[in-house]
Amino acid sequence: MDFTKDQAERYSRHFVLDEIGPQGQRKLSDAKVLIIGAGGLGSPAAMYLAAAGIGSIGIADADDVDLSNLQRQILHGRQDAGRAKVLSAKETLNRMNPDVAVHTYRMLVTADNIMELIQKYDFIIDATDNIPSKFLINDACVLAKKPFSHAGVIRFQGQLMTYVPGEGPCYRCVFRDPPPKDAVPTCKDVGVVGAMCGVIGSLQAMEAIKYILGVGDLLTGTLLTCDALTMRFRRVTLPKDTSDCPVCGTHPTIMKPGF
Repeated sequence: MDFTKDQAERYSRHFVLDEIGPQGQRKLSDAKVLIIGAGGLGSPAAMYLAAAGIGSIGIADADDVDLSNLQRQILHGRQDAGRAKVLSAKETLNRMNPDVAVHTYRMLVTADNIMELIQKYDFIIDATDNIPSKFLINDACVLAKKPFSHAGVIRFQGQLMTYVPGEGPCYRCVFRDPPPKDAVPTCKDVGVVGAMCGVIGSLQAMEAIKYILGVGDLLTGTLLTCDALTMRFRRVTLPKDTSDCPVCGTHPTIMKPGF
């Protein structure tokens, strides 16, 4: 693609980077990233991907904007209360960068629709806030051979990892099976600092950008954790042997997402 004068100015800080340059910017412009969840994690991830010039961004979320969201979900404003999150997200992203095509999916992502949903995207961002959805996204991405970024936040803590087919363990390798219902506290129960979502969601966007460009070291085989109270980041090396994983192992037993 040839860049317009406006685009050349918009991406000028990318053009001077050896790791990006005009050629890398074309890769970003051709890329398609799906974000599942337009909340605390999805907001910063979507905004930085749009600002970076990702050509096509999908946003999947079934919920409406609530006043209690606004402390962390920076895609939305007070005027959006009661509106579909995906519509608010699309308007915000289009205002930021009209070059980006934003595709909205106002629906609950389930075992029945996730495979079709992720099919046309190059990279998936898990920005959900519940454990069952994280296992569902993991299993679907592994089965469809789609790279994705997992993340989670609560209180002042956050974590993330990246899965690339054939290059490291998946989410289920690490956490194995979903815990019993209500065993893990939610942000609604114990709270979350909005800026923590910004930190981790931005790192998810960074992982997507690095994957698309083919530069740097991704968080494959590594779980990165952050404690904002002590401002300590920790890299946890994940097990290399994934042979007994029920979805990405040598003899998988999970053949469909949600099972």
